[in-house]
Amino acid sequence: MKFTEVLREAAGDQWERVVNHRFTKELGSGTIDRHNVLKKYLIQDHRFLDSFVILLASLVQKARCLEDRIPGCQFLALITSKENTYFERCFEALGCGSEEDRNTIPDDKCTDGFKKLMQEVARDGSLGETLAVLVVCEWSYLSWGEKVLSDCNRDDFMTYEWVDLHSGDYFESVVSYLRNLLDKEAIYIDESNEFDDNEKAELKQRITKRFLQAVDLEEQFFNNAYV
Repeated sequence: MKFTEVLREAAGDQWERVVNHRFTKELGSGTIDRHNVLKKYLIQDHRFLDSFVILLASLVQKARCLEDRIPGCQFLALITSKENTYFERCFEALGCGSEEDRNTIPDDKCTDGFKKLMQEVARDGSLGETLAVLVVCEWSYLSWGEKVLSDCNRDDFMTYEWVDLHSGDYFESVVSYLRNLLDKEAIYIDESNEFDDNEKAELKQRITKRFLQAVDLEEQFFNNAYV
């Protein structure tokens, strides 16, 4: 079994709760409450976009060769262009286009948790830890995106474009890239002469810890949209 599959199994039912969440089902069907649920979610999600960019850039820096860096650079360009534009258009449609007005809304606890996790791992984490957080963020979103795509309501860009950004061939290739890097890093740890058996086990435990932290925050984040 691949290491990323082992990690997903370690997350157990919590992974399933994330990828089958009420939020994603309502988003796909177009029935989600725009002003009380989606607006809150988008404002909070946009808050850690900068931290996510830092984390993804740190992957580019930590990757072991140019070939492993290039897809990360390409995904970074998408995150800072098309996805950010989606947020800006949604904020205008939801009547919160002013950054000054949005800044009066404090970070929720889960938002703060995500920002701290991303910044900490970007700054101090290993390549494996960095990949663990990125894999959760993107793999969990691909998983729910694929589930709702076939029946996705196409009446409102605010719902269907978020689904489209997290499904399809390109996004699937991003998730495959990240998962493959993490699986390759696990093999590197196992086969490396740099570490003894205890060090190898500790490195994998740290990766697992970060993966599970990120899954927990994903569930908290979806739940928080309804609080």
